Amino acid sequence: MPKTPPNPADYIAPLNMNGLQGRLLHMPAPKGQNREILFVYGHHSSLERWWGLMLNLNKMGAVTMPDLPGFGGMDSFYKIGQEATLDNLADYLAAFVKMRYKRRRLVIVGMSLGFVVATRMLQRYPELAKKVDMLVSFAGFAHRDDFVFTKTRWMMYRLGAGLFSLPVASSFFRHVCLNKHILRAVYKRTSNAKDKFRGVVGDELEEIMDFEVRLWHDNDVRTYMKTTVEFLTLDNCKKQVDLPVYHVAVQADRYFDNAIVEQHMRIIFKEFHLMANLKIGNHAPSVIADAKAAAPFIPPKLRRLLVTLTK
Repeated sequence: MPKTPPNPADYIAPLNMNGLQGRLLHMPAPKGQNREILFVYGHHSSLERWWGLMLNLNKMGAVTMPDLPGFGGMDSFYKIGQEATLDNLADYLAAFVKMRYKRRRLVIVGMSLGFVVATRMLQRYPELAKKVDMLVSFAGFAHRDDFVFTKTRWMMYRLGAGLFSLPVASSFFRHVCLNKHILRAVYKRTSNAKDKFRGVVGDELEEIMDFEVRLWHDNDVRTYMKTTVEFLTLDNCKKQVDLPVYHVAVQADRYFDNAIVEQHMRIIFKEFHLMANLKIGNHAPSVIADAKAAAPFIPPKLRRLLVTLTK
């Protein structure tokens, strides 16, 4: 009989952090490996969205991926009277690391905004850097100037995100703009979605669109918008981190200027190592990427380093 493919639901458990209810995905290390890998996802995320990438990382060690407040269906900071600021996300991640990896070392892999949160955590809690064997950036960034947006588009995003981070406006956005029928009709016509969906047709397009609707509904609107304001005004270059960074760039990244990203990372980290400049079409794997489709995001050079660490 053919082997039944693994199911993300088999590895997901409840997570209660600081009075916020969310979920945690944990995949034990394969035989012969003992490395602990913490994956911090980015914007517009859920645990299921990164399943294909987790299957690849799991070949090199145990993988843990916690929800972030306001993402993936987890309660938002607003439930406990806090804002969805980068500092609060960094404090949350630090609390998770201290709880989960008390006497264990770990590799941190941050995806896009997840890397920004991990960087800020290490800046606010420099003692945690001593536990980290390797810090990996998947299309991460460090400063507002890393974005390739025109001034007009930057201002449009900045003002729109600021408006919809307010309580009444965010409620309108959630109940009107994110109505599944409106969302399906409008979202695929936005500039970001056009890039995501380029070359995708038929059943695959419908599957991706269904998943996108789920993501928009699972992510808290105020958190989504407030964190958009945070990264559009970001400056993580004010404090150094006593670690090297291993960066995976995307050659045709629609968000970032890779040369400027590198300049800023060299300011923050004691060493900068470019693992690859991937010749792929998007900033991140498809939201429905399986293990095969997600595999190119872990380039051979990085795989070799992670395998070496696990021996």
